[in-house]
Amino acid sequence: MKLKEGFITHESASEHITVTAGNTAFNGMVRSNQTAGFIIECLKNDVTREDIVAKMLEKYDAPEEQITKDVNNILEQLCRIGAIDD
Repeated sequence: MKLKEGFITHESASEHITVTAGNTAFNGMVRSNQTAGFIIECLKNDVTREDIVAKMLEKYDAPEEQITKDVNNILEQLCRIGAIDD
């Protein structure tokens, strides 16, 4: 899966912003915390759900179950707005 063309990201110190810049069904802006932003940044390359969980396990000191739950939640939300190509 990968972040769909037409979505642009920007990171600041406190938040991650994803906006549409092309012809997409979703027209708006998504403000995310750093964790969700990390997941979105992973999606700039073709990755699997398992790849993202593995990268998060390397970066964050949290139980795998919690990380998996967070990844699934964020991916579900991104799928709802049409931001992910499978």
